[in-house]
Amino acid sequence: MNSPKPIDRRRFLSGAVQAASLLALAGCDSLSQSDWFPSLMGNTEKLTKKAQRALSSKRAMAREYTEADRSVVFPANGNSNPENPDYQAMVTKGFADWRLEIGGLVEKPASFSLAELRQMSSRTQTTRHDCVEGWSAIATWTGVKLGDLLEHVQPKPEARFIVFYCADPDEDGQKYYESVDFDEAYHPQTILAYGMNGQALPVAHGAPIRLRVERQLGYKQAKYVMKIEAVESLDAIGDGKGGYWEDQGYEWYAGI
Repeated sequence: MNSPKPIDRRRFLSGAVQAASLLALAGCDSLSQSDWFPSLMGNTEKLTKKAQRALSSKRAMAREYTEADRSVVFPANGNSNPENPDYQAMVTKGFADWRLEIGGLVEKPASFSLAELRQMSSRTQTTRHDCVEGWSAIATWTGVKLGDLLEHVQPKPEARFIVFYCADPDEDGQKYYESVDFDEAYHPQTILAYGMNGQALPVAHGAPIRLRVERQLGYKQAKYVMKIEAVESLDAIGDGKGGYWEDQGYEWYAGI
């Protein structure tokens, strides 16, 4: 596909993050220690989200490509083999005893094996992954729609967010987690992918399943998902900012 590509919010946000990093290197990180700057940035994020949602449909689709557009190399960014004994035991058994738990504010808590997920209706999509580090890659993902799983468990009316808990810890032992709101959770391109480029999802890319929320930047695409929880608020989870990288200062809303 050789048609000109407009500058979308993914690339704009990626550039903005890099620009912010340069400011920090120049000594402007003192702003983050002030009383007013973090609040200003948080309010700006909320305004950006509201404006973006107002200008585009909740069902607006991320661009999809053909298999011929796939990238020859798709970097396995972040953790590529969690140092988690329980996870490593599952890898050894080919994830035969792995189960995805779904609970929290739902009427019918449930758990699903990998085989059960594969038996459900699936969606395959070839999309571009944009990383805040400045690289992009295209791959084909196959998985079950998150919205279909939520229909099984029936979230309660007070539930507002879906939180994903993962197997990979950082050097301090903190588990990776991520979250989305219900607009993204029920979007048709939001899937739990168990396949990549026609093959089983590799460990380096998040086996047995990873989140693909295609209208958001790469750090939202949580790998090694073990548990899903419907919650009313993100305040009591982690540092209350909605995700592992968000706790480090990234925006919670990283949409197109």
